[in-house]
Amino acid sequence: MADELIETSPQTIAIRNSGPIIPAIIADAGDAAARRFLEFFTATIRNRNTRAAYAHAVARFLAWCEGHKLSLRDIEPIHVAAYIESHPGSAPTIKQHLAAIKMLFDWLVTGQVVPVNPAAAVRGPKHVVKKGKTPVLSADDARTLLDSIPLRIGPEPKEGEEDKRPPSLIGLRDRALIAVMVYSFARIGAVVGMQGDDYYQNGKRWYLRLHEKGGKFHELPVHHNAEAYLDAYRDAAGIAEDRKAPLFRSIPGKAGVLTSEPLDRRNAWDMVKRRAKAAGLSHRLSNHSFRGTGITTFMECGGTLERAQQIAGHESPKTTKLYDRSNDDVTLDDIERIVI
Repeated sequence: MADELIETSPQTIAIRNSGPIIPAIIADAGDAAARRFLEFFTATIRNRNTRAAYAHAVARFLAWCEGHKLSLRDIEPIHVAAYIESHPGSAPTIKQHLAAIKMLFDWLVTGQVVPVNPAAAVRGPKHVVKKGKTPVLSADDARTLLDSIPLRIGPEPKEGEEDKRPPSLIGLRDRALIAVMVYSFARIGAVVGMQGDDYYQNGKRWYLRLHEKGGKFHELPVHHNAEAYLDAYRDAAGIAEDRKAPLFRSIPGKAGVLTSEPLDRRNAWDMVKRRAKAAGLSHRLSNHSFRGTGITTFMECGGTLERAQQIAGHESPKTTKLYDRSNDDVTLDDIERIVI
């Protein structure tokens, strides 16, 4: 937690009695405030990504307060409102930062560090989302991307010659990773977090077990393409029987040797950018693009919103609908209906 705060806003950091590193405005409020502040991040927020995002939001707000010579108990609703009004971020970012501030002060109030929550009555900007902004691929482009990944090392043999090239573990891993995201609508965090036994056989079918937010897990049958790609990767890597180790592992440099460490999602993002560029596709693709690609293709092929929601593991169909781009294109026939 301390390291996260150092990264997000160095100017707000202070060391109190050689103890944990905390923002100066919190340290100046006393030991009880410092303890309660650290407990907020360690005890109430279990998701690592949420913890990092809230740490950044809180550190930024407290730095603003220090810049205006405010102590912790000096902060009033008008100060929080002024900060939100001057925030340069987008509406979703501002709403997230306000939520972090409100949660922190709720925690400080229940710990009797401050008497009231100064952010409780502050309203954030309105933000209504009807369509997601994440770029998605067409079914043909997704197939192009998967087929473009080299699966062997070295130049292709001449026509008629036997292909004796060794398999490319990087290529097999990347193809399997992308396929799992496309065919299961899975988040990158859930995919890179899979262990060997999260790809398992039940009867004649193979299944994926995806560990989602909030400690939930989601089980799905595996699409036959994803199954073939996963099997090819595991067999070439020799990890088919390694059930308690990461399924998708890092491969440092160009050595082509698997480590025992899971693939980092940021490295997966770099991989997607690199593979998309090599295939001549949009450089704007991200890991999340494959979630939208799978849902859109599913809907275009006659799938229902309810089933798409179930596969994606969304709590609300409204969330699933954000990923569906099957009705985005306006055709010439649509325009020609305007008879004037």
